[in-house]
Amino acid sequence: MSTLGTTAVIFDLDGTLVDSEPNYFEASRETLAAYGVTGFTWADQEESVGISTRETVTLWRERYGLSAPVEELLAEKNRRYLELARASTPVYPEMRKFVELLAGEGVPMAVASGSALRAIGAILAGTGLDAHLRTVVSSDEVAHGKPAPDVFLEAARRLGAAPADCVVLEDAAPGSVAAHRAGMRCLAIPYLAAQADDPGFATADLLLRGGQREFTARAAYDWLAGRAG
Repeated sequence: MSTLGTTAVIFDLDGTLVDSEPNYFEASRETLAAYGVTGFTWADQEESVGISTRETVTLWRERYGLSAPVEELLAEKNRRYLELARASTPVYPEMRKFVELLAGEGVPMAVASGSALRAIGAILAGTGLDAHLRTVVSSDEVAHGKPAPDVFLEAARRLGAAPADCVVLEDAAPGSVAAHRAGMRCLAIPYLAAQADDPGFATADLLLRGGQREFTARAAYDWLAGRAG
């Protein structure tokens, strides 16, 4: 058995394992422009960090007065995003090392994301992370997205792990809250440094305020090993 004992690790995808937000921004900008909404900015994009794509397009309908159904907007955004994601989605190097380190130790792992299942699959396949991350849960498969705990609890169920044995890696405050509500530990790596003081991150067991610049595979592993011990 690994030095992590019975620990299982659940990763958020966007902003945690991969830097997909620029692709989501471009997909959002293009989709909104197709429906006559111009001037979508990165600041607008930041407001949707940590919530599901479905929730994002639902907010669009209210904010921009769009008459198109949620399903139509969702399909259009996902179509544009998939084109961009398949072309290029960078993996954070230390995250790749961390996944490979855990895989070498036989640690059970899963991905639990607010993205659509097809989008998650495309990114994992395109980056090669699917070699190690075979258990995948989309918020589309559960009743409620983050900050509800549903997606993490389903990931734990599929791994056959008790929630108390699970550690979540998250980049957004709603995800940190969701992990806490699921009864799981959380290592938080804020995608946006300006959000490090968000009250949601106060629930995290370890908060790396510097985000990915502060994260290293070895330090994360050592922290997990210390918690397991």
